[in-house]
Amino acid sequence: MRLLSTLAALVCAAAPALAQDLAVYAEHVLPVSGPPIQDGVVLVRGGKIVAVGPALSVPVPEGVRTLRAAVVTPGLVDAHSVVGLAGYLNQDQDQDQFDPGAEIQPELRAIDAYNARERLIEWVRGFGVTTIHTGHGPQSLISGQTLVAKTRGATVDEAVIVPRAMIAATLGADSRREGGGKSPGTAGKQLAMLREAFLGAQEYQRKLEAAGDDATKRPARDLRQEALVALLRRELPLMVTAQRHQDIVSALRLAKEFDLRLVLDGGAEAYLVLDELKAAGVPVIAHPPMARYSGELENASRTTPAKLRDAGIPFAFQSGFEDYVPKTRVILYEAAVAAAHDLGPEAALRAITLDAAKLLGLDARLGSLEVGKDGDLALYDGDPFEYTSHCVGTVIEGEVVFEGAR
Repeated sequence: MRLLSTLAALVCAAAPALAQDLAVYAEHVLPVSGPPIQDGVVLVRGGKIVAVGPALSVPVPEGVRTLRAAVVTPGLVDAHSVVGLAGYLNQDQDQDQFDPGAEIQPELRAIDAYNARERLIEWVRGFGVTTIHTGHGPQSLISGQTLVAKTRGATVDEAVIVPRAMIAATLGADSRREGGGKSPGTAGKQLAMLREAFLGAQEYQRKLEAAGDDATKRPARDLRQEALVALLRRELPLMVTAQRHQDIVSALRLAKEFDLRLVLDGGAEAYLVLDELKAAGVPVIAHPPMARYSGELENASRTTPAKLRDAGIPFAFQSGFEDYVPKTRVILYEAAVAAAHDLGPEAALRAITLDAAKLLGLDARLGSLEVGKDGDLALYDGDPFEYTSHCVGTVIEGEVVFEGAR
């Protein structure tokens, strides 16, 4: 997919349009779920895609607003972020992605902390990102819950499409505490604390099941135990951030012991345990390829996504967690770097669209340009992975939420 078009930036027709009725013409339509379409059009009505194909074969009703670009792709899906909890100022008042009050806090809800008006959301939206999986950051054993939101809306209720998506945990240096006898200080203590928490949740679950419909016999409500029971019942996945191969193996062992749905986040040394990941059927939200290769990521490799692909392990890209300004990366750029390191552009685009949607369980409505799916589109004035190209428009469910050139 080498796109050499130099078509001018987004052009909007002056004709009036019904709300969320939109036709996007492009020299190259990239549906992801099928082959590219030259000189194509995507028609959106009522927030959903109703037609995709060559412009000559797709009738567009009169009065529908039209946009034009060199390339149109599905809206990008960021598989893991802290945007919306972490703010661009990097000051105490806009950093809600981590609470140091306890090492295990699965009851913390991302929806209670998400700021739909955070400027970082607007920033990533300007690169074509239409959906983010975001929430509590990887700085404690279990830091809290995550959610999935569209990158629009003035309130959390307008933005969020999955209020409770996963529960975030961390193994490795990022969740260890040094000095003063603080716990956990070692890898062994990390696993022991997690195991103890799940054993307690199993006991709570047994009491709930024994009580049945008899409210007088139920144990007192415990938000922490309820969240952990959701993991034991496989209602939610446990997303474990682990970079070192030994921590990845520990996560696999814990998941097997308690029959948990596991999603590996980070996986800097995943290339060392490909067989184990494949056998366990665990998907990977790969670390940003351009992350700093030091500390836990000292053995990371930019060819890891290609190795995951070759091993048949589902994966997607993320902007990740950053402890410095601007607090977020741009998945479009991260995928471009992986594309240049053996992954290739087609697989890289899938990893920030359809494959990311599949990993989040949302591929029925997101990730590709198909009839019936949400009208989420990203428009570019050239090859999206070329550094000189710009995002010139972003559409969410037929609503144009960004126009310009970024």
